[in-house]
Amino acid sequence: MNTLHEQAERLCAQSSSEIQADHFDTAEALLVRALDMDPGMAEAHANLAWLLDRRGSVSEAVRHYELAIEAQPDNARIHLNFGAKLAELKFFHAAEAAYQKALLVDPTLPGTWRNLGVLLAQNGRDAEAEAHLRKALALDPKHAAAHVNLACLLLRQGRFDEGWHHLEFRHWVNPIEKRLRCSRWKGQPLQDRVVLVMCEAGFGDTIQFCRYVAVLRALGAAQVDVLSHPDLKPVLQTLDGVGDVFGFEDDTSVSDWDYWVPAMSVPLYALTQLDTIPAAIPYVWAPADRLDPWRQMVDRLSPRPALRVGLVWHGNPASENDAQRSLPSLQTLAPLWRATGVQFFSLQKGNGEREVKRFKGQQPLIDLAPELQNFADTAASIMQLDLVISVDTAVAHLAAALGKPCWLLLPAYMTDWRWLKERTDSPWYPQVMRLWRQPKGNDWTPVLAQVCEALQTLAQPASQNT
Repeated sequence: MNTLHEQAERLCAQSSSEIQADHFDTAEALLVRALDMDPGMAEAHANLAWLLDRRGSVSEAVRHYELAIEAQPDNARIHLNFGAKLAELKFFHAAEAAYQKALLVDPTLPGTWRNLGVLLAQNGRDAEAEAHLRKALALDPKHAAAHVNLACLLLRQGRFDEGWHHLEFRHWVNPIEKRLRCSRWKGQPLQDRVVLVMCEAGFGDTIQFCRYVAVLRALGAAQVDVLSHPDLKPVLQTLDGVGDVFGFEDDTSVSDWDYWVPAMSVPLYALTQLDTIPAAIPYVWAPADRLDPWRQMVDRLSPRPALRVGLVWHGNPASENDAQRSLPSLQTLAPLWRATGVQFFSLQKGNGEREVKRFKGQQPLIDLAPELQNFADTAASIMQLDLVISVDTAVAHLAAALGKPCWLLLPAYMTDWRWLKERTDSPWYPQVMRLWRQPKGNDWTPVLAQVCEALQTLAQPASQNT
């Protein structure tokens, strides 16, 4: 007869198969039964912790990680996974201790060195972070996540030479790539060639890197086409020198390109340095047919001479660092309402739209969001404003690329690499973008106090003319 331990092991193995099949409820039930039979089974506790965390039972997940470690303190992977959970919860000291324990047990796991490197980088300990990430790559030269994390660290420091190289290891999945009959461009001569730039990542990334269409033309390409999210097509069609612009759902079978290239790979092969960023502003325009309707609408809603300021306070909630970059709520912007001579407009789409309705009458805000059907409308509306104040999301990139002044609110934790370190300006958007950084923690209060003061100074000439 099988012992209880053997039965528990069998259930644990079955649960692993269920997890691989995405049958998470079944897997959890099997692990609970296994632990009823053998409460000291470390693997079952660790796997159950992962499942509980996945469905949001964080405190229970932490408890099972602790039980797993108690049962098997010499298991480096359990320490590693527990550290990742603690880091996600921002228990930084505890997370670092968990990673260090994992390294004591097994210093050969590249994932531990990588995770600890990321944790150190996120907390401003760049030199230590770089050393740990390089150790991960020494153990596993193909560790993609370590390459990308090192890329972000180097790019944030302005070390573009090596940074672009490591960024090439980023995860790239696009089913359209498999249908292309051309090879990927990696710096080959472009004279008289036709190139497809394939946009990647988020809307903001696309807007930031679509400027490289002009660079490829300058390198000799006879035509540069763009493949992007369909919502951006009308804006991308205004790029100087662009050929055809396709949406991801469009039929590209009749097109004949010599090369294709992901948009964020062009800086590597174009040898972009910090002081050679192609930054002719503006480089996109609002579609001409949208400008007059939006001018008439905004003029009707806000007669001059008030300073017109657009606001965006939420990014895409699916983004990794959205909890840091987005404001807690519209009410966080309340200090700005004290500025006189200013008319605020909401450009916020998504969850934030409900906040505008909920707090209607409690803030001097005109809601443009219902009329913003796509990025063409957003671009045309921005052109009627004097300033956009935004968190780190696509609208900020769009405003700056249009040449409109943009004040960008940046978190202290997990600040994106593209904004570099400690600067109050951006070489990607010179003269038009001003960076406002949290001094520490997750407190927006001092940032918004400074923004309000600067806004009042900017608005003073308008208010004096009223």
